Amino acid sequence: MTTVVPTSEEDPALTVVRFASELAWADAGPEVLDFASPIYVLIFIRFEFIIIFVCQVAEPQVSRLCMEAEEFIAMRKWLELALLLVTSAELIFSKVSEKDIESIFTIICNLVTKTENPDEELEIAKIISAKIIQQPNEKPAVRLKILFSLYNLLEVPYSRFYVYMKALSLAIDGKVTEHIIPSFKKMDSFLKDWNIGIVEQRELFLSITSALKENKSMAKDSFKFLTKYLETFSAEDAYVLSEAKEEAVRAVVEFVKAPDLFQCNLLDLPAVGQLEKDAKYALVYQLLKIFLTQRLDAYLDFQASNSTLLKSYELVHEECIAKMRLVSLVDLGSDASGQIPYALIRDTLRINDDEVEQWVVKAITSKLIDCKMDQMNQVVIVSHHIDRVFGQHQWQTLRTKLMTWRGNVANVISTIQANKITEDASQAAQGLVVR
Repeated sequence: MTTVVPTSEEDPALTVVRFASELAWADAGPEVLDFASPIYVLIFIRFEFIIIFVCQVAEPQVSRLCMEAEEFIAMRKWLELALLLVTSAELIFSKVSEKDIESIFTIICNLVTKTENPDEELEIAKIISAKIIQQPNEKPAVRLKILFSLYNLLEVPYSRFYVYMKALSLAIDGKVTEHIIPSFKKMDSFLKDWNIGIVEQRELFLSITSALKENKSMAKDSFKFLTKYLETFSAEDAYVLSEAKEEAVRAVVEFVKAPDLFQCNLLDLPAVGQLEKDAKYALVYQLLKIFLTQRLDAYLDFQASNSTLLKSYELVHEECIAKMRLVSLVDLGSDASGQIPYALIRDTLRINDDEVEQWVVKAITSKLIDCKMDQMNQVVIVSHHIDRVFGQHQWQTLRTKLMTWRGNVANVISTIQANKITEDASQAAQGLVVR
């Protein structure tokens, strides 16, 4: 958080008004000048007229604006003062050094700390933010830094959310998302702080996915926030579910495309479930079911009939086969016996005998299964595997396991305590016998 420390008797806001006004007049150029006026000196050099702007022209106007600012300060009209201060914002960004820009906007942003009215704080934040994001491609990193400073000065949770959204928009438009992406890790904490509604959450999650979309190394994070967006729709939201249809399709395609995503809860989401009976997207839903619940043979049958559909979503057949082989192997590992014959892996994955161990190693490397390969008996012994679908059933199973574990620990503690009581009683009895 930035603190403004006055270094002169003049209010810092007045200094900004004076500086911005003089800068505006100096930048105005010949179009504002009256060539008939004696207060201009015209110098002829190499057939060009150079106009020297005499300060007496600008001074009355600057003084007028400063007096106006003084009145706003005296009457504590911080909103009006903010409007006055940001009038020449774009000129400041184009004519002033980055260091001075930050200093000027530190003073301007500090206005939000002067008001005790939450509504006025938000309005001032809106005025400042609107000016800062006006030209996102000009010094975007500096503009983003100013918005972060403004964010840290705000007290009202919704005001902070509003400014964060403007910063996110600026980062995307100005192509400086690397400066805001680190903040996504704190999103759960931010959401608790902002306490925003469902509509705002949807806007936030979609904006984050847009920020991450171009960064291939963050495909998982993009998918996570896209899923969070879809999770905000319930079955009772039938009248708004349709607005999530395109994003639901996008989520399915992203999941199928991602070479390192093997588990999700999309099938449990109403926003995705609506695709099942949709005339346009029913096949997309069917593809998702194949990747989450079926094996390679089902995908190959689907591809044979819908190759055009896959190409329309830029899904590469060979990549889909590779992913389906891995998830099919996981599916085989879910067998109650925990043992998978090499021959079964070969037939299910449609590979050669000498490729079986190679695909088992790929599954282990991808952390899909924990297992040992018994080459002598030609079987894979699985000790653990992931669940391709992690929904309500999986949560319930996990809860049951935790309750069982908790009960076992409680029994162990009770046994230890009982043994200790018995041992203490025995030692006490032996002490009585000795005496």
